[in-house]
Amino acid sequence: MNASPEDLPLTIITHEFFPTKGGIATFVEEIALASHQLGRTVEVWAPQGRSNQERAFPFPVRRVPLRGTQDLACQVRMASEMIRHRRVLRRGAVYLPEPGPLLAMTYLQFFKAFKPARLLLTFHGSEVQSFSSRPAARVMVGRLVQIADRISTPSLFVKRLVGQRFPAALAKTVVTRGAPRSAFLAVEPAPIKTSDKIVVLAVGRLHPRKGQLLLLEALDSLPHEITRRVEFWIVGRGRRGDYEARLRRRAAEAGVPVVFLGNIDDDDLQHIYRRADIFAMTSVNHGHSLEGFGLAYMEASAFGLPVVAHDVGGVSEAVIDGKTGLLVEPGNVGALAAALAKLIGDRALRERLGSAGAAWARNHSWRESARALMDGIEDQPAPIAESSLVLSPS
Repeated sequence: MNASPEDLPLTIITHEFFPTKGGIATFVEEIALASHQLGRTVEVWAPQGRSNQERAFPFPVRRVPLRGTQDLACQVRMASEMIRHRRVLRRGAVYLPEPGPLLAMTYLQFFKAFKPARLLLTFHGSEVQSFSSRPAARVMVGRLVQIADRISTPSLFVKRLVGQRFPAALAKTVVTRGAPRSAFLAVEPAPIKTSDKIVVLAVGRLHPRKGQLLLLEALDSLPHEITRRVEFWIVGRGRRGDYEARLRRRAAEAGVPVVFLGNIDDDDLQHIYRRADIFAMTSVNHGHSLEGFGLAYMEASAFGLPVVAHDVGGVSEAVIDGKTGLLVEPGNVGALAAALAKLIGDRALRERLGSAGAAWARNHSWRESARALMDGIEDQPAPIAESSLVLSPS
């Protein structure tokens, strides 16, 4: 007798969940919500963290007593929790949507501690590079890939990368691109503005990979007759290193006004998106770190903002060049400045790209991603499948 979704509960084990912010945290939360809406019995395991913030979810959230730093101590603690509850986990599907719990599970497989009824993994991009560059991690993650029943990636780019580094993944990998977060889809795209002031908005943690400093350099290189009309708004904070300090020093010298907004909650972020004219996130490859997709591009598009981005990693699957935004070669500040100048000076182009972007973003669905991840998992452990949302530049 085949199992129904209700017969196979889904336990999502993660270090990235509310109140943690970021693309992976959004991905995990939305996949959990969509799986619940599709009839799955869902439970999320997430760190207790340092914050007392909590929010109501339509499924239980087990708060594990750890900070969620993803370091070795955090991984060992999560592995211990899995061992403690192994009898329950053996009867259901365990989903590891990001690197911390995935590494915790590699230790359990090394010691042959247990295997859940079904094991699902998600690779976002950067961790593939990191794991495959370290011999021990490559072997241990390779073993986990072999026993996994299904693997997901946010883009075809990352799917190809996983297949190159871990060939056993190819036959069981699906693409789960995701969509703008549900709360953002409930609002209409921003109305067309009549003000002469152009707001260029960047949203993301302040880190060299996100390229805010490159974006500031490009804006500051524009002629005064352009920059006098522009403000550069930056949402996000730096977690470590001196990148934020460097960015603030450069902003103080720039000829274009720069507004640092810090970390803000989703309600305030909606208002910021609606007040902006152009969204720009010029990600670059930085060591092992890369942009596997970029949910922020989709979110900005949902608000009707034209996008400027570097053509790296899986970004071209989130931003359609010439239709929803403009993609430029990374490292070419002149081309980046030209793209920005083109959008700043052409209101009709901004409106056309923004309108197409809103339709493009709203054509995506978290439920489709959840279906691609989970459908048939009871009967077919490793099918070859793709998300039904296939990128089309036409």
